Amino acid sequence: MVNRDSFLQGEELDHKLRVYTDITQLIASPENPTPLVRVNRINPNKDFQIYLKLERYNPFGSVKDRIVYQMLKALDIGDMTVIEPSSGNTGIALACVANALGIPIEIVVPEKIPEEKKVMLRFLGVKLMEADDALCPVFPSEGARGLVNAVIKSPATKGNYTSPNQYENKLNVEAHYRTTGPEIWQQTHGKVDYFFAGFGTCGTISGIGKYLKEKNPRVKIIGVEPASQDHKLPGMKRITGLTEEYVPTILDSSVIDDIVTVTDEDAYGIATELARKDGIPVGPTTGAMLYVAMRYARANRGLAVVISPDDAFKYASFYQNFL
Repeated sequence: MVNRDSFLQGEELDHKLRVYTDITQLIASPENPTPLVRVNRINPNKDFQIYLKLERYNPFGSVKDRIVYQMLKALDIGDMTVIEPSSGNTGIALACVANALGIPIEIVVPEKIPEEKKVMLRFLGVKLMEADDALCPVFPSEGARGLVNAVIKSPATKGNYTSPNQYENKLNVEAHYRTTGPEIWQQTHGKVDYFFAGFGTCGTISGIGKYLKEKNPRVKIIGVEPASQDHKLPGMKRITGLTEEYVPTILDSSVIDDIVTVTDEDAYGIATELARKDGIPVGPTTGAMLYVAMRYARANRGLAVVISPDDAFKYASFYQNFL
């Protein structure tokens, strides 16, 4: 008779059967990659194929799922509470993994993030704090990041909290170097010519960029940023114009070949067009990166991969202002 509580113990994961002992085993890896899907109807240049790396298929719905499990495992938590600043996706992923592991969690968000993300965090049981801040915190001493730093260092709370600190944690980069980069290389059979990603914590573009450059130095890594610091692209950061002390320390600028700016209107517009013509509902940051890829398609040939951090459903209240 099979013991239902232990019938998978000691067995290797079989992603074909898709039977798992806990939810964290669903997080993407080279053995269980997120899908790569070609953009068709909105891309008129058949000599510049564009594929979206759909990170929404991670178990908690975004690219951030990849980094949080590794960061939490490396923390010496003990009896402390985990606290982290987030524009939403990292917070949701952290909350899910922390819940699965029985770890108390608090998240600090910029008050301007979509209400849908705040509802989801409260649904997950997170103690949520809001800070008057940009959608992707810029200054470590202010807003969401500043509040977390103060809680960790304050004499009244010191020793009660710890933070994975995604802006400075090298495991943020390492997770993408070991998983997302190899997945893209395998899925394109090494034929990727261009990779597009946004600047946020900068772990995604640094880790994937490093891996792809090591495999083929001719691969072009294109960074995408908002046209201004005041924008409606949650999780994205404008790097241009920032002094070095405010640029995330994990950014590897040596792998970046070009930086292109995008307006909110262009990002939301192309994301809406993608949903209506190709049937792929993505978040606005995907729209920003895809807009840049579409510009490259006008005058280039090759195979491009655009990271798609999440889907449209967390941003319904934002999209309604651009429809």
